Amino acid sequence: MTNRYWALFDLRVTSPDLMLRPVTEADLAVIADLLPDDVEQDPALTWDVGDPRISRGVISHQGYWKAFGTWRPEAWRLSFAVCAAGQILGVQELEGNDFLVLRTVDTASFLVPAARGRGYGKQMRSAVLALAFGPLQAQAAITSAWHDNQASLGVSRALGYQPNGESLHARGDRADVMRHMRLVRADWLASGAGGHIQISGFEACRPLFGLPAR
Repeated sequence: MTNRYWALFDLRVTSPDLMLRPVTEADLAVIADLLPDDVEQDPALTWDVGDPRISRGVISHQGYWKAFGTWRPEAWRLSFAVCAAGQILGVQELEGNDFLVLRTVDTASFLVPAARGRGYGKQMRSAVLALAFGPLQAQAAITSAWHDNQASLGVSRALGYQPNGESLHARGDRADVMRHMRLVRADWLASGAGGHIQISGFEACRPLFGLPAR
């Protein structure tokens, strides 16, 4: 362990083509520069400095600090830098709200346009699901996407998620349909989809998730 005060920074999750590691402050400017225009940000974090690109970068920084600054075992949000050949290609998030009671995780992600269409979206989601249903012992995973976000919905279907209802949300100045999906632990384990994922550095992180030490 190299980070005795914040063990999450030693956590690594790897798939055949990708390595996921928690985002650090040194990554923030890189990720802000990579942030695609089609990525929707937390509406609670609004900032306007005149330049839309800079404003989105400021919000990206705020989201990072908010997640780690308010971290509790009962409610946490962990952002992974998604790397291939040493280059950051995107971010994969894993979130647990009332996690110790609900044992349910949520996910969100983005890839730079040049990295899309290569199967990376499925690999990075599989990576955090292997973490969730493995050492974190989650019982379910949920996700949501706009009805026309076929890339995200396609990854969810491919990994065994089932429809979990729809809801209306504001999308700019209009209402639009958000589709919700859910994957249960038994279906994930039966699929064997996490068999190619390797996880290291988790044991020291257990107290941060409210899990007993082994």
